[in-house]
Amino acid sequence: MMATTFVSVPFKKASEVDMAKPLSKFIQATYPSGDTQAEYVRAAEELNSLRKNALGRPLDKHDSSLEILLRYYDQLCSIEPKFPFSENQLCLTFTWKDAFDKGSLFGGSVKLALASLGYEKSCVLFNVGALASQIAAEQNLENDEGLKAAAKYYQLASGVFQHIKDTVLSALNREPTMDICPDTVGTLSLIMLAQAQEVFFLKAAADKMKDAIIAKLANQAADYYGDAFKQCQYKENLPKYFYFQEVLPVLAAKHCMMQANAEYHQSVLAKQQKKFGEEIGRLQHASDSVKTVASRYDEYINVKDLSDKIARALTAAKKDNDFIYHDRVPDVKDLEPVGKATLVKSTPVSHPMSQKYTDLFAKMVPLAVQQSLSIYNQRRADLVNRLIGQMRESTNLANGVLASLNLPAAIEDVSGDSIPQSILEKSKVVAQKGGLQTIDQFMRDLPELLQRNREILDEALKILDQEEVSDHELKAKFKERWKRTPSSELYKPLRAEGANFRTTLDRAVQADQVVRERYAAHREVIALLCKPEAELNAAIPSGNPTKSLQGSEVIMLLKTLLASLNEVKKERETFENDIKSVQFDMSSRFLTALAQDGAISEEAISVTELDRLYGGHTESVQQNLKKQEELLAKIQAAHEEFSKSTQSNTDANQREEMLKKLAAGHDQFVELVANLNEGTKFYNGFTEILLKFQTKCSDIVFARKTERDELLKDLQQSIAREPSAPNIPAAPAYQIAASVGGTTPAVPTPAPRSVFQPKPQPPARPPPPSVGATFPAAALAADPAPAPSASMPASVGGVGMLSQAQGPPYPSYQGYPGFYPMPMPMAYNQYAYGQYNMPYMYHPPGQPPFQTAQPPQQPQQPQQPRYPYPQQQFYQQ
Repeated sequence: MMATTFVSVPFKKASEVDMAKPLSKFIQATYPSGDTQAEYVRAAEELNSLRKNALGRPLDKHDSSLEILLRYYDQLCSIEPKFPFSENQLCLTFTWKDAFDKGSLFGGSVKLALASLGYEKSCVLFNVGALASQIAAEQNLENDEGLKAAAKYYQLASGVFQHIKDTVLSALNREPTMDICPDTVGTLSLIMLAQAQEVFFLKAAADKMKDAIIAKLANQAADYYGDAFKQCQYKENLPKYFYFQEVLPVLAAKHCMMQANAEYHQSVLAKQQKKFGEEIGRLQHASDSVKTVASRYDEYINVKDLSDKIARALTAAKKDNDFIYHDRVPDVKDLEPVGKATLVKSTPVSHPMSQKYTDLFAKMVPLAVQQSLSIYNQRRADLVNRLIGQMRESTNLANGVLASLNLPAAIEDVSGDSIPQSILEKSKVVAQKGGLQTIDQFMRDLPELLQRNREILDEALKILDQEEVSDHELKAKFKERWKRTPSSELYKPLRAEGANFRTTLDRAVQADQVVRERYAAHREVIALLCKPEAELNAAIPSGNPTKSLQGSEVIMLLKTLLASLNEVKKERETFENDIKSVQFDMSSRFLTALAQDGAISEEAISVTELDRLYGGHTESVQQNLKKQEELLAKIQAAHEEFSKSTQSNTDANQREEMLKKLAAGHDQFVELVANLNEGTKFYNGFTEILLKFQTKCSDIVFARKTERDELLKDLQQSIAREPSAPNIPAAPAYQIAASVGGTTPAVPTPAPRSVFQPKPQPPARPPPPSVGATFPAAALAADPAPAPSASMPASVGGVGMLSQAQGPPYPSYQGYPGFYPMPMPMAYNQYAYGQYNMPYMYHPPGQPPFQTAQPPQQPQQPQQPRYPYPQQQFYQQ
């Protein structure tokens, strides 16, 4: 804890934390399975081992131990931007004890648990400064290497403590413990800087540099020590360590000692300049300073050698001046101030600090890049879905138009009693895809998937509700003692996320209902398409179409237009595959922006890149849609001409309507299967998302329960240390006097209030007078002397004390010792004096009346036993 003359800082102690498990969970939930995920999981386990080596065992005062601490600190700096460390995301609670608190009579010590990586960094950095101060204090200052090493480590410790002072409040969301609060670490930084300056003074003196330089170095060290002493003295919120662990006296002694060294070396310079009076004045000032150290702080700082050196120089200087120079010796206040020279500065903290640092998560992108990638992927998905949705909507529109026009079945139906080829192909497609059985299976599966998702979401929110109720009850019980973020505030992001999930499920239910209604409307037609060809043909009414139009220009035009429309639809399928296959790694783009600007303008970068990647596809899709619109207009015009040319009759119209329904039924079947397939994929994918959400809720609740247990344990210890009743008032003076053997109580004085004056009572009967050398034994047996009472003043001779009769504590005054009962009637006894028949006796000067000095040889009577229960308190007289 303390070297002979240098201050070193004790370590903070950390509780064990399993970092591997929560980090691995986050990695597995965020990154896809594969080599990259496995590599990150191994890195998390290695980080956990590094923490155990750095904080889970005692560290030697050596460079290798400092290197372990620095490596762990560097790893914390590297993972901070890559993982979402917070109470409501990746919750890791770190518990540290105050370095300067040694606990109480009941055990335990001040500690703080926070789910903050910044808190962990600050505490680790504190131990870096503490270890650096301990290594510096162990150096051998008799050689040059030891001096250089000590100066380096003290400056490192000063920079570390200064960095904590500047960053600790922003890294924590609540008040830190006393050891890492800004005032404490600021004072420690100044102490380390003063010690580094002293080491440079020692090196300059060892190197026999010029006295002017040595004096300035010493004076600057004295100035640093003086500032540190003032901070310790005037800041009441510093730890008791500064006052009771030898720090304050060491700082005061070092301040005086450095002043003495500065004046001594400045006196040598004055002698060289033949300023002999100034030399003597400075030596006298130096002598006074070392005398102060020797008289007040001799147990901390040994200044005998310095004192002897100054004394010899002062004696020689006075002798020379008295016999030779006769120079006037100036007063201390008239001496020119000694200059100052600073050769030390706090070593700044920069990442990385370790010389052997390698980033365990070098391939993992920072969290800002991850968030930008997530938003970019959402933008990309919206763009791709919009383009694909436009193309699919156009295909459905074209199919609907053709179905309403009974195309191509109308131009294929020549005989009027056979199934058109297009209808046969549509029937085969429906039968190959399972027909009604496929749709019915989907319809049975969807409610089960929906119910599973709802149960997962309800269970996740139930976990939050239960913990929130527990936190609310503890807050109501302990009130201001329960110092942690309320669960109701902490869970707001999670509850908002859960509300979004529930809204998404509600929308999915609405979509399912639309699909059911469409299925019910087209079920009969789809069932008809599933039947064999003969049954299907029988279900279609026969007609008598005009055969004369076969091979006409209008039919040829319709066939050409329909073929072009099919080409347009096939082209869209190619476009959809091309759009889905576009890939580009935006992480490098975001990393470059983060490195150059220190921040990521996600929207500007994403919009630019999406336009570059999908601009051509968007233009091609729009041209395709425009081309389809033109073809549909031409098809509708040609069909109108075709309809005018055909002979209209009832049978033909019924047949055409049935063919239209069959074509529409095929299109609806294909669309329903696609929708139900997408719905199934949605529910299955949403299940994974909800399971991750449930895991997140479980993890944060587990962390909150761990934090709750720690807080409850601390509260139990603090409550046990608290007094169970208010401060007990001080006992009256007469009780204190009575409890100390041989102590003579002071004569009570009247209370400063109006007191009813009772009728004066005569004094108590004194002991029998001593007549001659004999004393009747019978008299002693008949009326033994009362035992002395501690509440009465002692006799003049100091041998015995007058007895105090038992009774209420009435006031007593000078001359009236107190209340005594009236004597009871008794037979005549020559020694039993009454109240008024006491013979006149001589009273020695200074002895109160009615008291007789007892013979010195007579032993003191035993004291009456006191009442066993505590005496009642009353007004002191």
